[in-house]
Amino acid sequence: MRSIGEMARDSGLSVSTLRFYDGAGVLVPAWVDPVSGYRWYGPEQLEESRLLGRLRRAGMPLADIRLVLAGWSSADTDLVRKLLEAHLRRLERGLSDARSEFSAVRALLECREKPMTALRTTTTDADATATATATVRLTVSAPELAAALDSVRFAAGTDPDLPVLGGVLFDIEGDALRVVATDRYRMAVARAGTSGHDGPRVQVVVPSPLADAMRALLSDGAPVRLAVDGGRVTLEAGDRQTAGQCVDHDFPDYRRLVRLPAGRRALVDVTAFRAALESGPVRAGEAREQEGVSCDLSVLKVTADGAVTVCEDGDDDRHRVAVNRAFLLHALAAAGARDRLVLEFGAPTAPLAIRRTDTEDAFSLLMPVRLED
Repeated sequence: MRSIGEMARDSGLSVSTLRFYDGAGVLVPAWVDPVSGYRWYGPEQLEESRLLGRLRRAGMPLADIRLVLAGWSSADTDLVRKLLEAHLRRLERGLSDARSEFSAVRALLECREKPMTALRTTTTDADATATATATVRLTVSAPELAAALDSVRFAAGTDPDLPVLGGVLFDIEGDALRVVATDRYRMAVARAGTSGHDGPRVQVVVPSPLADAMRALLSDGAPVRLAVDGGRVTLEAGDRQTAGQCVDHDFPDYRRLVRLPAGRRALVDVTAFRAALESGPVRAGEAREQEGVSCDLSVLKVTADGAVTVCEDGDDDRHRVAVNRAFLLHALAAAGARDRLVLEFGAPTAPLAIRRTDTEDAFSLLMPVRLED
């Protein structure tokens, strides 16, 4: 274990920078002393910190760096490579320093690269992973699977350079099926109950069109049957069936991505909050780290009495958080017909969490946009 001072010395990052990345949920210490608050880092985090420094010097947004580090820790070199290539295509000509940093990262990847398969089974012992072709059959509650897909579908990516994000992860473990989607700037996670599977953890990425076809079969309350055979997934509902090939890439380690620094929770009335967003002040054209596309931003803060307000221009509260307003409205809609939701605010650079009041198994995360006043 390294202290934060030792980590700064060995990684080349300053102590204040390491604190910033901790608050942003990008490089979280392995352990924090509950009495002194002192940060300690594990041996594997030194390599991650050096990689983080290279990527940041190359101008990569924090949203992409979080996925790179998640793929790096799980040896998902294909995802890391695609993220690097997608960012390189967005760089302007003449960024010679950035190209030099990416060349160094690519050289490291060559030493780590391993063959990949379409289906990954994961054992939970010490987070060890193993890859194998498997056949899995289980029964799923149709209403729960429908609700889960409705909760996450909005967050699936559409970037052709990152096909693995253009689908929904089905993560089967024990008696639970977790469905996850992310486009790097937002992530949604939900859960459905299952029965009939007592084997190891299995993960497959279902392409978005196939996920939509599955959702169309979940019109009644009867249980449905889900089967995974190698790289093919099938859903049967009565005498109807839909099937297709899984995405031939590994999904990022979402469990790492949802480990957020402790934040402040606020209960919101969904109808009133949505009205405040739709009619409240916005900032335009400031989505500098979200594909460079102009969008309306809503700037939020939690008041002393625990209410969430949309900030007016000129409000310089240091705890305010700016998010893509359209993404936030999508997340509220995906939560379903609920009167109240919980918004969890961490640091201004950490993702905003939108949670249900009745379960911790369904939530959305939105990456913030840094304001430049």
